Amino acid sequence: MSGLADVLGAVDPLLAPHAADDPPPGRWEQRLGGDRAFTMEAVYEGFLLHYREPRGFDPGMDPDLRLLAGDALYALGLEKLAQTGDLAAVAELADLISLCAQAEAEGRPDAIEPLWEATLAALSPESGAGDGTGARATAAGGPDAPGAPGRVPSSAPHPRNPGANGPETA
Repeated sequence: MSGLADVLGAVDPLLAPHAADDPPPGRWEQRLGGDRAFTMEAVYEGFLLHYREPRGFDPGMDPDLRLLAGDALYALGLEKLAQTGDLAAVAELADLISLCAQAEAEGRPDAIEPLWEATLAALSPESGAGDGTGARATAAGGPDAPGAPGRVPSSAPHPRNPGANGPETA
């Protein structure tokens, strides 16, 4: 069974009908082990549900359901690590989620891959977590760094639900 299959097997029963029967191998499972691999796969699938094409879910899901499913996958992964007491890794992944959302809102898709790689490096057995090499450190690399944060307008449209942050209409 792959790391992604493990994640799909752990999703809420309401999401299970939308999960792939035979998902591909996970992206991170060869580079991380245990709870951290599960969490990286869950958080990455949540990111894909929000901003790209998911690997383990029906890409034709209702857009609102996709957003909720993405949030559920973020929570599933973070909860798994929090249960182990690995709070430094939880913080690394929380930074990653936040910085990826910011980069997407600012239209900087090229900033995202370095954030994932920096987080992987920070969570790897060689580094541990909280060693200053994660997504936050990559984003703080200066205003021209690929992950450098900027101001995210509160009215930025969400790519899967463009009206979500717009004005309310009656």
